[in-house]
Amino acid sequence: MTPSFPPLPAGPLMLDLAGFQLSDDEAELLRRPAVGGVILFSRNYRDPQQLIFLTDQIRRIRPELLIAVDHEGGRVQRFRAGFTRIPAMASLTRLWQRDPAAGLALARDCGWLYASELLAHGLDISFAPVLDMDRGISEVIGDRSFGADADTVIALAAELMQGMHEAGMATTGKHFPGHGAVAADSHLEMPVDERSYDRIEGEDLLPFARFARAESSPKGDRALMDAVMPAHVVYSNCDPQPAGFSDFWLQQVLRRDLGFDGMIFSDDLSMAGAEIAGGYAERADAALQAGCDMVLVCNQPKAARLVLNWLEQQGRLEAPRVLQMKAQARLTLEQLQAEPRWRACCEQLQRLEE
Repeated sequence: MTPSFPPLPAGPLMLDLAGFQLSDDEAELLRRPAVGGVILFSRNYRDPQQLIFLTDQIRRIRPELLIAVDHEGGRVQRFRAGFTRIPAMASLTRLWQRDPAAGLALARDCGWLYASELLAHGLDISFAPVLDMDRGISEVIGDRSFGADADTVIALAAELMQGMHEAGMATTGKHFPGHGAVAADSHLEMPVDERSYDRIEGEDLLPFARFARAESSPKGDRALMDAVMPAHVVYSNCDPQPAGFSDFWLQQVLRRDLGFDGMIFSDDLSMAGAEIAGGYAERADAALQAGCDMVLVCNQPKAARLVLNWLEQQGRLEAPRVLQMKAQARLTLEQLQAEPRWRACCEQLQRLEE
């Protein structure tokens, strides 16, 4: 059965939680209309049943909230015990280089598998895939990337994204327009990429351009990339603001030139790369003014509350765009683990890691 994906009502703020279950204070925060989503981290996970209980708690408060996680595989997999171990995307590239057909097939199955596992636990999206190209410069990207060649990134990411769609999960391309050419980690400092726009357009921008329009999907009916997360990187020969605060990158390039009509999530506003915009309210304002639809404030509860209060004072209670894909039909854990595709993919991924 093909699931339907109605528009998701949402406020413009995504925040995080402290532990394994909602506190009374957190439950009250989630009831406030400017909140549109919750992002979960490793600290929110003990075992599958606890995670299902937590997502059920969130659903009972506001079923429309978007529940997200960074669950790409490799270094960035928040839930481990009880979940299939997902390799870094560079492992799929190495398989593809040895056996292209096997690499493409496993990329699709991998996207289907991890999306299906997350959906079965009550989550809506993983912020994936990484579309950055690995130039051997950025350690924070590294093996999270499919590689240094745009055609390779496009081929493998397309299969992974189709697998995610088959499971019923929206995709998020990151970190637009490409984080792989800077050494600095935007979690800790402000990276500056001094390349010209022409170089970026001819290199890092290619995967985002390929997946931005409806014709990127096999049927031509929808973009393979449902959402985008921009980089906290300044591209100094293009715009003085980081991409996530830049009208040039989000409105002119992404929306106008690439024709992207999906949702834009800011990267975490508590990262050092966001400090250029000022305090937390100023960062949220800069991101929303530039074209972000939902802003993330993670690991800083006081800052999240500050942004929430500011949004309410400004009357900003609804995200300008909402995610058009939210699974209505989800396999249970028992149904998923009985699927031959799930078992076969688990075995292949285990051999890939050995």
